[in-house]
Amino acid sequence: PLRRTNSGMRVFRTDELKWDAVVKSVHAEVCAGRAVLVGTRSVEASERISQLLGKSGLEPVVLNARQDRAEAEIVARAGQPGRITVATNMAGRGTDIRLHPAVRSAGGLHVILTEYHESRRVDRQLFGRAGRQGDPGSYESIVSLDDELFQRFVGNRLLQLLAKGSHPAEPIPAVFGRALRSHSQQAAERLHGRARR
Repeated sequence: PLRRTNSGMRVFRTDELKWDAVVKSVHAEVCAGRAVLVGTRSVEASERISQLLGKSGLEPVVLNARQDRAEAEIVARAGQPGRITVATNMAGRGTDIRLHPAVRSAGGLHVILTEYHESRRVDRQLFGRAGRQGDPGSYESIVSLDDELFQRFVGNRLLQLLAKGSHPAEPIPAVFGRALRSHSQQAAERLHGRARR
């Protein structure tokens, strides 16, 4: 039976707030004895979060297009206690993340999505790295209004309105975040569908 749990979605108003929240989440999960997989959309984003994690005293392993030879080995070790793996969305496919017994008893692999993809299927693939074959696991989304998907498919006026808010350091209400995600991904999928036809 599936034991993967959804730890929710947070949409921050700026990239800086998003990355700060990602670092805090990674730190909390590592302190709890879990392994963490941070998913990014680009090589640049993977290197940025890796630097921020390093500055906070954490030691991530980066898996992007620049480490393709060691890819399977990096993914295979991603289930060790306290292991932080930062990966672009397509990295490491086809390699199982086997959990160390201590990680399994601490709650399994925790996956953090840092930017939604134009296809919901790709997001689900990332979330699916946790909780495989009956293992425990969890996932969460920590994104921002500055992300490419929102910038391309949501009007500037709406983004500016949401960015103002009465508590700028807090995430926007989850109901707005879900609506933004749904609208943006549906618009992107319609665009790609027209291109294929």
